[in-house]
Amino acid sequence: MTIRVAVIEDDTETRTIISDWIRKAEGFCLVGVFSSPPVAIEQLPGLKPDVVLSDINMPEMSGTEGVRQLKVILPQTQFIMLTVYGDVDHIFDALAAGASGYLLKSTPRQELLDAVRDVSGGGSPMTSDVARKVVQSFRRSTLKCSAMEPLSDRERSVLELLAAGHLYKEIADELGIAVTTVNTYIRRIYEKLHVRSRAQAVAKYFQSSNDS
Repeated sequence: MTIRVAVIEDDTETRTIISDWIRKAEGFCLVGVFSSPPVAIEQLPGLKPDVVLSDINMPEMSGTEGVRQLKVILPQTQFIMLTVYGDVDHIFDALAAGASGYLLKSTPRQELLDAVRDVSGGGSPMTSDVARKVVQSFRRSTLKCSAMEPLSDRERSVLELLAAGHLYKEIADELGIAVTTVNTYIRRIYEKLHVRSRAQAVAKYFQSSNDS
C-alpha cells in the first residue's frame, strides 16, 4: 500500500531535501508540500495524507499549533515532528498537540523513511536520543496525580513502553502478555486519563505528573 505523505517546512533547502526523499522512495506518494501551517490547514484536508512531516519553529504559526488544528480536521492522519529541538518541553508539547512521532532533523534518510512507515503502521517513532529523554522523564517522575485516577503498575509499564515508541506486539512480547491484553490495558489507560490517543496519553500523564 502506498503511503500518502505531506511536508510542512518553511526552510526552502530542508523542504526540498525532505520532499525529494519522499518523492523518490518506493511505496510513498508525496501529496503536498507547504511552507507554513496556515496554508497546510487550508489545503491538506482535501489531500487526505496518511502521514505529515512538520517542522516546529515557523514564523506565521508554530508547527505544534498547526498539528493541533490539523489533528481535529484529519483525526486519522499521523503527524511526525521533524525539528532541531530535542528538549523535553518541545517533545511533550508536540505529543499533547497530537503528534505520534518526533525526529531530529539530523535523522538520516533511511531512518526517516522507516519512521514514516512505522507511524503509518501504528508506531510512535522517535530519534533514539528523544526516546531516551522520554523514558528518563518517566523514571524521574513519581507518576502520581490526584486529579486523575491512578494507573496500576502494569498500566504504567504499558504507558512507558508506548512512550518509547513500541508497537502493541512489541509491548506484548516485552511484558509476556497477549496483544489483546495490551489493547485492554491501553483502553483502560485512555479511560483513566480521558484521552483518545497514545500521544495524548503520554503527554497528559507527564504534564500532570510534573505539575503534582
